[in-house]
Amino acid sequence: MQLHGLYPRGMAVIDVSEQDFQQQVLDKSHEVPVVVDFWAEWCGPCRMLGPVLEQEANSREGEVVLAKLDTDANPRISQAFQIQGIPAVKAFKDGKVVAEFVGAQPPANVKRFFDGLVPTEADALVAAGDEASLRRALELEPNRKDAIVRLAGKLHLKGHSDEALELLGNAEGDFAADGLAARIRLQQDPEAGLDDAFAALDGGDPKRAVDLLIEALPEADGRKDDIRQVVVSILDAFGVDHPFARESRRRLAAALY
Repeated sequence: MQLHGLYPRGMAVIDVSEQDFQQQVLDKSHEVPVVVDFWAEWCGPCRMLGPVLEQEANSREGEVVLAKLDTDANPRISQAFQIQGIPAVKAFKDGKVVAEFVGAQPPANVKRFFDGLVPTEADALVAAGDEASLRRALELEPNRKDAIVRLAGKLHLKGHSDEALELLGNAEGDFAADGLAARIRLQQDPEAGLDDAFAALDGGDPKRAVDLLIEALPEADGRKDDIRQVVVSILDAFGVDHPFARESRRRLAAALY
């Protein structure tokens, strides 16, 4: 049954039940975000929110699905997701709830909710990853750090290291940006002697790169902080709890202090 009629339903809006919730919501959310509207026919706020949800879903057809679930007809699903008040809205990605709210919301809030689920133009450009796309992404979002780091890396490889350093100055405080800037400075220093470490890093052996960089610290007069920043950026990619990262941080601190 179609409860809300202010906006025509498109393919982006479906009805779901306990029988097809796994397929239509959890499984489907591995392909596109699925927003579930938990509603009931007697619920006045649901009648207010429903058309707004449907409008936002239809405007993003192909990028997000709105699944409407009647809580009265599907009590087990409602209990499983601890629905205590309606309307309740939950967004699923990769089978998990990634965002949610309860109660009727102004249209602007609903729009922001959907915007947070769908990749932006800049997201797509960064994913493309070529120089032109990255430059365009930074036109749209000038302070976007992942785009800055990826573009700076490409510029450095092309020999445009000064431009890369200038660009990285807009992302200070980011481990990856600071690490790349430090690497560029070290590679510009003919006396640094870290070619083997960077060759290991570029060759897909970050552990050897870290080992070589830490080993170089005792003789690295005036270059210790740059080496530290490169090591920190590499270890950040391993994650805080990775055993190699933990041990390497200990070794780094010992070598520095």
